[in-house]
Amino acid sequence: MANNVDKVTAECVAMFDRIINDDSVPRNIRRSIGDAKTILLGGDVSPAVKATSAIRLLDEISNDPNIPLHIRTLVWGIASQLETISVDK
Repeated sequence: MANNVDKVTAECVAMFDRIINDDSVPRNIRRSIGDAKTILLGGDVSPAVKATSAIRLLDEISNDPNIPLHIRTLVWGIASQLETISVDK
């Protein structure tokens, strides 16, 4: 179970980095993605709490009218992966 959490976290961090390094993404979105990455990697709380907090932030990001469509799709995919952490604990 912990191995799955580590795998999902690593995949999500890689996608976060991809978005953060994409110059076509508005700066405020890249900053928010960076915040979600920090939430996922930091803290002394359970992986489920970190995933839930990151999902909440990703939901806000996906509703931003300035987000490019391809990034919105990536954000939804990341959120879906993080939901598996919440279920698995």
